[in-house]
Amino acid sequence: MIPFFFFLFGIVIGSFLNVCITRIPEGISIVSPGSKCPRCETPIKPYDNIPVFGWLILRGKCRNCHLPISPMYPIVEFLTGALFVLTYYTYGITLPTFKYLIFGCLIMILIVTDIRVRILPDAINAFGFGIGLAFATRILPDGLLQLWGRIHQLPIMLIGILEALLGAAFGGFLLWGAAALYKLVRKREGMGMGDVKMMAMVGTFLGLRGSFLTILLGTLLGSVIGIALVVVLFLFGWKNDLAMRASRRGLGDVRSLRWTIASQYQLPLGSFLGIACFVVVYALPWFGWPSFLGSSILHP
Repeated sequence: MIPFFFFLFGIVIGSFLNVCITRIPEGISIVSPGSKCPRCETPIKPYDNIPVFGWLILRGKCRNCHLPISPMYPIVEFLTGALFVLTYYTYGITLPTFKYLIFGCLIMILIVTDIRVRILPDAINAFGFGIGLAFATRILPDGLLQLWGRIHQLPIMLIGILEALLGAAFGGFLLWGAAALYKLVRKREGMGMGDVKMMAMVGTFLGLRGSFLTILLGTLLGSVIGIALVVVLFLFGWKNDLAMRASRRGLGDVRSLRWTIASQYQLPLGSFLGIACFVVVYALPWFGWPSFLGSSILHP
């Protein structure tokens, strides 16, 4: 019964995450006004706002004006419920479970928001940074200080905060350095500061090694999928009309122009970093790498 209740609680939280995903980038309060149809502005009834099932009952349309409702809403709700169940099975009922439930919710918002509008909101990253530091006073993130023989001579809370700040600095500055190098070589922006801020927030939760793994896995996943997507766009003639117009103006042959246009397509790096966070937090423990969990609870 415990996983069932975790799932129910998760889909309810997922409904709130949808509010954050749609409202925070627009600068709208997540508290008020209540949910309503964007076209007819009819307030959504409580029985139509049931997570996952409400969308199914309405068949994905507004009850009043029949405006299609994005499937994003039930998908986020279901995935959040599944995330809660996975967290329970991975960490049990412990303080690290509470930590990673909050972390998972923050990452879920960032992933979907970056896909939707290519924004990683400062409100989420700043809030997560503070929460990560707070948890670090009780749950030791993974980092360098644990390798230092005199670690136990430091105050307990200071150890956790220093580990979290080291993780934040490493993750943020490593990604910032990569962005600066990309701009120097390619003469254009490759990522925004939102990605840097996101990794600083991630570092407070996962520590130094967790941040490194997140960047490694996230950039690797983004590169593989990015190359595959460019090839698919090229093969299916994406922006073919644009390439033909450019060719008629003497800018090159259509084939090379199509490849150039397809190669300029940019994927949301933050979403891939978020997926990598889930791999570090949930997949690595199942493969027997508990040292990356940051789940050592500090006791006075």
